[in-house]
Amino acid sequence: MRKQKILFTILFLMPGMLLLAGTAKKETFKVYGVCGLCENRIETAAKTVEGVITAHWDQHTRLMELTFDASKTDVLKVEQAIADAGHDTEQVRATDEAYNNLPACCQYERPEANSK
Repeated sequence: MRKQKILFTILFLMPGMLLLAGTAKKETFKVYGVCGLCENRIETAAKTVEGVITAHWDQHTRLMELTFDASKTDVLKVEQAIADAGHDTEQVRATDEAYNNLPACCQYERPEANSK
């Protein structure tokens, strides 16, 4: 039980320690999705990126609040992981194949593709 308390304390304090060390960054960006299943998929995809500390997506505002270790990753890598899971972001569009693999309830109205 004591070991669990120590582990919980360390995990709880880690984001704050990284912020103090100056390597943690907080960013907010738009991710397209519609439901709780989307929320789980989006957050899970973000957390697979090494260096992500916290990831929270709000289905009503469609905003991802991300805390990450800037010495290990950047926002573009996280957005690419989310797009690979089928969800468009501000900077990265999911492939049609990834989008089409989403469950029907998760298929959102896609934004126009950038013509870059």
